[in-house]
Parts: sequence; C-alpha cells; structure tokens
Amino acid sequence: MPPELARRAQAVAEKTYGGRVELVFHPQCFRQAGHFAGEDHERIEALVEIANDPKLDAVWLARGGYGACRVAEYVIPQLNGHAREKAWLGYSDAGFLLGGLYQAGFERVAHGPMPVDLVREDGEEAMLRGLAWLVDRDRSALEPSLQPGQKAMAFNLTILSQLLGTPLEPDFAGHVLMLEDVGEYMYRIDRYFFHVTSSEAVKRCAGIRLGRCSAVPKNDPDFVLTEEEVARFWCERSGIPYLGRADIGHDSANRVVPFG
Repeated sequence: MPPELARRAQAVAEKTYGGRVELVFHPQCFRQAGHFAGEDHERIEALVEIANDPKLDAVWLARGGYGACRVAEYVIPQLNGHAREKAWLGYSDAGFLLGGLYQAGFERVAHGPMPVDLVREDGEEAMLRGLAWLVDRDRSALEPSLQPGQKAMAFNLTILSQLLGTPLEPDFAGHVLMLEDVGEYMYRIDRYFFHVTSSEAVKRCAGIRLGRCSAVPKNDPDFVLTEEEVARFWCERSGIPYLGRADIGHDSANRVVPFG
C-alpha cells in the first residue's frame, strides 16, 4: 500500500471522527515482495502482532490481501483472546482469512470496504461505510437484505471456489451465501459456480444471493448468458435456493456483511 494512501485514510478518519478513531498502519503494509506486501513470514508476524495487541480494537485489512491463503493457516493458531474480541473487516482475497477465522469461532468477522477503496470513484464513501460498522456497528452500512436471526456470509466467488475443501472452509449450514466477483471471464464464473454449488457443504446453506460481477472481459465468442442467468442455472441444478441480488462487489457501493 502506498504510504500516501494510508495518510489519506488517516486524514479521512480524523476529519469524520476526530479523536474517537486512530488508524494504525503496521510498517508491513508498505513492504513489497513481488506480488505480495512483504515475505510470508513478515505478513504472518505483522498480523499476529496487530491482532493480539490489547490496545487495538479491530483488524481492518488495508487492501485485498493477496496471498492470504499463504498465511492464514499459520496465523490463526497464534491468535489470543484479544484477537477474538476484535472486529475483522475486509474482502476479496481476505476471504481466505475471514473464512478461516469464522471456522475457528471468531464472532466479529465481516466482508466489507477497506482503506484501499479510496482509489475508487466515491471511494471515501465506501471507506466511511466500513469505518461506520467498525466503530459504531452502524446498521446503515449493512447489506440491505440481511434479516435479524438469519445467518449470512459473503465471499468473492473465485476465492470461495478455491477455499472449499481446505482447513479454512467454514460451516455454511443455514447461512445465506452472498457472492461477488471482478475481472473474470463469464466462462470462469460459470466454472466457479459449478464448483461452489457442487459442494455438499455449500448445499447446506440457506440460499445464494449474487452480488455484482464487474469488469467482466469480453468473451470471444460471446458467452451469451449473464452472471445472474449463470447463478440461477447452477442453483437450480444443485437444489440451492437462488434468493436474488446482493449489494456487494468490488466497487464503492460494497456493503458490509457480518458473518453469522
């Protein structure tokens, strides 16, 4: 993450909340090792340090968490009671970590906006929505279809497809499963839905809602079917209820979905 973007996020938080909120960015956020924000051991050590710190109230993933699948299984066993009390918020590749935390019994895990969303059009609105949930559990930040007493989860479709069958897989039983994606060809979205809806674990969910699938590359030849038609097809074939659309996605309109 560029340091100037972190400073901008801190300024937005200060302007909105004054002394109520302090955003602390670990130095690891500004490192780079190829595609990742530092070597695996650096990211593991930083996440455990932040999560276990009793002076901090939440862990907010700064960016999408590329390589979360490389570190989550090593981080979670090292987390203490302070880490369990924190709220955790992020999306995209961070779904590997969020799913693993929820599977491990963490109760304040959510899919939602991150500081990096400041780079988007209307990104400040997105960042403040995430912050509103973290600070005040503001219900206006939540995905509007959420109902009291109905458990839910949200994932990037590609990440969920690759998380299934791993030690990070949570229990989907009775949960509304909300799925979104970005930058994937329609034929890949079709494949991922095949894999997800074929899972016996996923078939125990209460139903699937489809978020936005954005920046879909042009297919040659034209795939013809839309993302919603694909979702409906695989839900019908698998016997999973299709529940309609969800207001989540890789965009500034992304809403918060607490797990559970």
